[in-house]
Amino acid sequence: MKRVCGLMLFCFGAGMTVLLLIPQTFSTLIFIIACLVIGYNLFCC
Repeated sequence: MKRVCGLMLFCFGAGMTVLLLIPQTFSTLIFIIACLVIGYNLFCC
């Protein structure tokens, strides 16, 4: 179950990188990076 949640968060963060093509706020960038890191850690560890 931990791997499924990790994969979901990682894919969510990767999908949100599309927001980098439009003007973004600093909090959006932090949220994207957090989703990618947490998802990667849940999936791989």
